[in-house]
Amino acid sequence: MRRQRQLVLFLRAPQRGAVKRRLARAIGDAAAHGFYAATSRALIRATARDRRWRTVLAVTPDAFARAGRFWPEAGAAPRMGQGPGDLGARMGRVFATLPPGPAVIVGSDIPGITPELVAEAFRRLASREAVFGPAADGGYWLVGLARRRLAAAAFPRRLFRGVRWSTPHALADTRANLPKGAEAPALPVLEDVDEALDFARAARRLSAP
Repeated sequence: MRRQRQLVLFLRAPQRGAVKRRLARAIGDAAAHGFYAATSRALIRATARDRRWRTVLAVTPDAFARAGRFWPEAGAAPRMGQGPGDLGARMGRVFATLPPGPAVIVGSDIPGITPELVAEAFRRLASREAVFGPAADGGYWLVGLARRRLAAAAFPRRLFRGVRWSTPHALADTRANLPKGAEAPALPVLEDVDEALDFARAARRLSAP
């Protein structure tokens, strides 16, 4: 069976008050919603039509997975619901149900994600079973699996077991679930935007010539 590259964009329906809630406490619901909507749409425009991979939109809440008014930039890219559970349960479920081939999941609220970084993640999966894009806060903005030697459907679920999400330990906890030698060299560290200072730095970068 053909092994196709799969890029999964983890998205939250861009409703005011339901996205970037930590950031919203610092800058207000309207600004946080505007930031998330702009960042997620820019990511979709940059990656969804790239022929080097098949792009899938994984949406939460599930009821919005088919909402045509969101993300028209995605064109005909397939959509799916993330399903219930914490972030690990949802990512594990997506990895376990995608068609065969290397798969990469990225968040939709990191302004620094580029197609070149995604392509590099796939290149690194040619020789290793897993790759991460670390975030400055101890989490990660990208996780990729070759789904080759560790292709059992149960593995993606085990990978995220016991991870302390939304803490500085998230990446370290996930790495601890990997067999020795399975991880490729990490991608560059990018900054999540969860606090007012993060937002100010991102705004300055976006407005710089």
